[in-house]
Amino acid sequence: MTATSKGKLLTSLAFASLLTGCAGQAAPVITGLPPVQVTATGETAPVGTGRADAADDPAIWVDPANPGRALIIATDKKAGLHVYDLAGKDLAFLKSGLVNNVDVVGDIIVASDRNDGLNAHLAVYRLDGATPALTALGRAAAGSGEAYGLCLKKGAPGAPITAALIVKDGTVRVGTLAIDGAPTFTVQWEHKIATQSEGCVFDGDTLYVGEEVGGLWELKQDGKGAAGRLVAPIDNERLVADLEGLATIDHKGQRYLIASSQGDNAYAVFRLPSVEYVGRFAVAAGQFGATSETDGIEAIAGNFGPAYPGGIFLAQDGDNAPEAQNFKLLRWDMIAAALGL
Repeated sequence: MTATSKGKLLTSLAFASLLTGCAGQAAPVITGLPPVQVTATGETAPVGTGRADAADDPAIWVDPANPGRALIIATDKKAGLHVYDLAGKDLAFLKSGLVNNVDVVGDIIVASDRNDGLNAHLAVYRLDGATPALTALGRAAAGSGEAYGLCLKKGAPGAPITAALIVKDGTVRVGTLAIDGAPTFTVQWEHKIATQSEGCVFDGDTLYVGEEVGGLWELKQDGKGAAGRLVAPIDNERLVADLEGLATIDHKGQRYLIASSQGDNAYAVFRLPSVEYVGRFAVAAGQFGATSETDGIEAIAGNFGPAYPGGIFLAQDGDNAPEAQNFKLLRWDMIAAALGL
């Protein structure tokens, strides 16, 4: 078989995998390198929209007055934002329509707002962690196109908020989000990735973006644009299309990037800043079920009590039948141990 024929075969199989994934139950057509198996230790209540692909992306808020306490903010992309505790109880919901990805800095929650399919917006909220409750602060215009991916750069309290918005066609816009008065978004630089992209995460000044059928991109600002480098392509070994959610976590003095390999229901882990591949894991069926077709993920280091003494990994579960989709919680220390980190 020629290289061209092999390429066509892999493309056909990848496309078939995507179609199979939409069915919800069938095994992946393509499977990557064998992942180590871990089990979830908790799950959230289902999102409010049933019988649909609705749960999408989670973020974690850590109480500054009590670092062992955290809340989960997660999107029902057809309805709004949920706030859960670490036991998975649904504590609050704010109807917001079509909000896709979500992230948090301090007490500010930001979501990519898809309610206008022609003009992108960032929906901005303030979280009252004590109640808890979300208050809408307004929407910031973010240029043309359908808002899709979103992530925030973690900065010092009170510092200007740097946001990355990804339009569905792969256009990445990075800029400053101001929340004094009506929210505004001022673009500092922009970069176009060839095809549909969604997942993103900052590591310092470096932005990592997931091109769903292309792979993991590293973007570094270069004036009004960015220098882009494909650091982990879709290879049907480490990553199987679609590449979806991205997250980072610190562990034993190292930082790691986790990527949702949606096509075969696994998660690939890379060491930063080298983007060295270190392994893959999957969530096996257990008390709370396996995960499949994961969109958004999140990870955070810290001691969150006996249930999560070594950090938390969160993953959207695309098939939580017979209930609506939800989010699974895992102990990061158990994942790290399984990977030998």
